[in-house]
Amino acid sequence: MIENGCLLLGRLLMGSYFIIPAVSKINNFAGTSAYMEQHNVPMVSVLLVITILIQLTAGAAIIVGFKGKAAAFLLAGLTLVISIFMHNFWGMEEGLARSHELQNFFKNMGIMAGLLMITALGMGKFSLDQHKATAS
Repeated sequence: MIENGCLLLGRLLMGSYFIIPAVSKINNFAGTSAYMEQHNVPMVSVLLVITILIQLTAGAAIIVGFKGKAAAFLLAGLTLVISIFMHNFWGMEEGLARSHELQNFFKNMGIMAGLLMITALGMGKFSLDQHKATAS
């Protein structure tokens, strides 16, 4: 029972981790675009919209446990790409800004690890995927 409760709580937190920033990106689209341009992200207007859509839909899929393994795997890939572009500490001078980006990069690697664990372990008992499997 504790495993399924932990999976549910973990899914709620993980999904929220992506949904809340997606809403923030929507509310500050111009600012987020400018920040991405500063980091030399190509096709910002297209990639920002795709990022928002992935974060919203895959985050919600993880929360409810519908196609959660695929959603988690997709978000793991997105997290890796975002980390490489937006937290490229290796190209910075020593100092506070570099330390901040190093910390953000490895925080994202931890998030990515959690997503890969969800991909491997699944959604648990309290999920739409599990409900659908037992209803069949």
